[in-house]
Amino acid sequence: MKLTIALFGITREIVGRPTLELTTPDGQSVQSLLAELRQQYPALGKLSSLAVAVNNDYATDDTPLHERDEIALIPPVSGG
Repeated sequence: MKLTIALFGITREIVGRPTLELTTPDGQSVQSLLAELRQQYPALGKLSSLAVAVNNDYATDDTPLHERDEIALIPPVSGG
């Protein structure tokens, strides 16, 4: 299946673009997607936390992904 992932903040800087398109096996979970992304972009693994949203809701590691899902990587936010 083809996934389109929106990238924000530092994740956009690490990957070098605002969106990323991947072809992955059907039935992949958020956890396996993150593992694949951290393998391709090792700097993602150095982030203190990284949230994933699927269809505008925060997702858990075992959330299954589908081809038309809206996926976003949300890095840690700092400021004050």
